[in-house]
Amino acid sequence: MTVIRHADEPAANAERESVMRLEPRSLRTFTPTQAVIAKSAGTFHWTPDGRRLYDFSSGVLVSNLGHNPTRWTEKFFGYMGWSVTLPNSEYFEAMPQTAYNAITPLEAEANRRLVTMLKRCPGGNRLESVLWAASGSEAIQKALWAAMARDKTRPMILATRFGFHGKKGLSCAVTGSETDAERDPRVKFISFPMAECRDVSKRNEPFDPAPYCKELDALWHQYGARLGCLITEPYLGGGGSYHPPKAYLQALQQFCREKDLVFILDEVQANFGRTGKMFAFEAYGLEPDLVVLGKGLGNGVPVAAVVGRADIFNSLDYGETSDTWSANPISSAAVLATLDEFESRDVLGAMQEPSRIIEAGLVRLKKLPCVAAVRGEAGGMVWGVEFQDHAGKTGPEWANAFVLAAYRGNGKDGVHLLGPLSKKVVRVAPPLTITVDEAKHSMDLLERAAAGMA
Repeated sequence: MTVIRHADEPAANAERESVMRLEPRSLRTFTPTQAVIAKSAGTFHWTPDGRRLYDFSSGVLVSNLGHNPTRWTEKFFGYMGWSVTLPNSEYFEAMPQTAYNAITPLEAEANRRLVTMLKRCPGGNRLESVLWAASGSEAIQKALWAAMARDKTRPMILATRFGFHGKKGLSCAVTGSETDAERDPRVKFISFPMAECRDVSKRNEPFDPAPYCKELDALWHQYGARLGCLITEPYLGGGGSYHPPKAYLQALQQFCREKDLVFILDEVQANFGRTGKMFAFEAYGLEPDLVVLGKGLGNGVPVAAVVGRADIFNSLDYGETSDTWSANPISSAAVLATLDEFESRDVLGAMQEPSRIIEAGLVRLKKLPCVAAVRGEAGGMVWGVEFQDHAGKTGPEWANAFVLAAYRGNGKDGVHLLGPLSKKVVRVAPPLTITVDEAKHSMDLLERAAAGMA
């Protein structure tokens, strides 16, 4: 197996060699930098060799509040009953780290606080019960189980093409398209308007949902009441960062209302501020039956949840969605600390100016012939930069070159990006807490990196 090495990174190179020797490459997705991170704070990572990297991945849209935020950590420790200084004894009294099949006050409080926040948001009226999970794909699986259990005569699932919902079980079955191998026959796919969401400059262009409504009607004519639910992402994340017109998602919801399908919105990537609103259903004018949350929900601690209609969840009996880690105290404490931060200060308001600066800088990259489009939400904190074939290089080659050039930066400072989505789209998603000065400096690094590729 080839080990990636970078000049002037002896410590990081040694770590890369060790990992490649002891782990299969399938454990991670390909990124041309293979960054080694020794410590992190706020918007930044530091390598073992002392280089500083702006984190433009947020640990794949997880650390929305930045890395190791002090107030969040104090709250998290407080909920767990932990102290920085441990007592001089073999054990100490605090919240349990696991409480399988038992209830803790943290779980009860996390339920109450999360539902209260969601119901306060426009479109959150149906969100009244919480089904916890340990990962996003597991939460998707549970959402689909619940929707299918509501009426066992309606086992079929509609999913939007080229979405990403996970790699396991039903979450994998609703990912991608019908051309993927080993497709579950219960899943049928519908088109996503990729051509209509190709660039930020086209956000306000007219959109006609009629062709998509016609496609839905044809599926209903073919399968009728065997269709039981529809799942979509508010924007295609892993599929290439495609942000659709609001009317498209609203048409999907309307179809679900008319035909009594469960409308499931996968917000694992989009929740807690990424679209400029706390939840993407607000940004798109939706009222989902079930919304799937994750990633930013725990700001670094693994946790996910499906929140939705109690009558749908009540279709399942004891044990049908239980597992070792769901609603564990550590996850519950992380959720509470995250809710505290968003409720105690205006995170979304403070990110508006950095968002504007970053988007303007990304749009300037379109001066390069190899950059085809920039996609994202107005006022949000997630974009996709799509590269295209140019000067004898393919779009994927340009995308990987950009990630590598950004990492190298000016030698001292760089920008950490993940490998391309859909082979040629580079996602830009720094923590929501990035400052104005950090936004300006990081975009200067990115623009210089891009210019150096030409």
